[in-house]
This record gives sequence, structure tokens and C-alpha cells, in this order.
Amino acid sequence: MNNMNLAPRFCANSTMGPLKLTDYMGKWLVIFSYDNDFTPVCTTEVIALSKLYNNFMDNNCDILMFSKDTLPTHIAWVNDISKNTNISVPFAIISDENGEISNLYNNFDGNSVYIIDPNQVIRSSVTYPKNIGRNMSEILRTVCAMQETDVNNSLTPANWVPGNDVIIDSPNSYVELMDRLRSSSRGEYSWFSNDSRGFNL
Repeated sequence: MNNMNLAPRFCANSTMGPLKLTDYMGKWLVIFSYDNDFTPVCTTEVIALSKLYNNFMDNNCDILMFSKDTLPTHIAWVNDISKNTNISVPFAIISDENGEISNLYNNFDGNSVYIIDPNQVIRSSVTYPKNIGRNMSEILRTVCAMQETDVNNSLTPANWVPGNDVIIDSPNSYVELMDRLRSSSRGEYSWFSNDSRGFNL
């Protein structure tokens, strides 16, 4: 990865107190931007993320959210969610009142997701339409897929989920191909491997 992909560093106030990006060094991090507190779509997203939070954490991944709302507004929103759903929001929501973080991340459209690896390199950046809620299970699956491919130098096929077979790169020689075919239980698909880690979902 080149330095151009490094996640821009920041310090900010959040519902969990002051924090900085480097606090998350050594773990995966998903950052969600959104438009406003107390809006219907964003509220469902916070609830969905709260329910899946332990699954993210089981895979060494934390969550941050940010918008331009004030810290008191964030705190009131988190409290409102707790009172009405009995769900405590376990991750930090950052106040980006001056738009500094938005500018650093070129976040001009509001509803984006950034996946950052333990070296604080941005590995994925996706912007969603504001009227469509994000699929949190798919975002978790993407994190798991990145972890799988990093560890095993592999690729994942369509609709892959943790525990499924992965794709391995083409062999570098005919001898390597023969070795794979001899050791594979599914020789007709020599580019598949079932040497897959079991992530927690």
C-alpha cells in the first residue's frame, strides 16, 4: 500500500470522550459518516450496528460514526435510542461541527463507509444514497473477507461468507499446479482452497 492510502489522522470529541484515530492502531476500524442525528434511516443504522457490535469486536474491528451535529445532540440521540429501544450504543459517535473530518476524508455526500486496516490504511470507501440504509452484515462480511485474503493470500468468490472456500492465485509453475492438484480434495477446481479461517459471525 502506498502512503496515499493512509487514513488521515484526526482528534475529536465523541460520546465516549476525546479520541484520536491512532487510538485504533493495531485493529480494524469501520468509520460511518451520516447526515443528521434523530433521522429515521440513521437511527435504524445505529441500532443495527449496536446489535452487531460484538461481532465486529470478535473480529478485531471497532466502529466510529461521525456527523456535523454537536456533541450534546449526539448524546441526546444516544440517550433517546436507549430509552426507546433498551439498546445502549457501545461505540463512539464523533462531533465534526467544523467539517474537518469530512474534508480530510473527502466526504462530500454524507453517507459513506471507510474500512481501515490495523496499519491505518484505507482499504475500502463506499458512498451510499442518503435514502437507503446500509447493510451492516455486508460491511462485517467485507471486513472478514479482507482479513481472510490478507492472512491466506487468497481471493473470495461471489457471495463468500466466513468458513466458505476461497480462491487461490494461479500457480507460478506447472510443478506447483501438480502439487496443488495432488493435495486438493477437489482437483477439478484447483483454484479453490478450503483452508479458510473460521471468523465469528
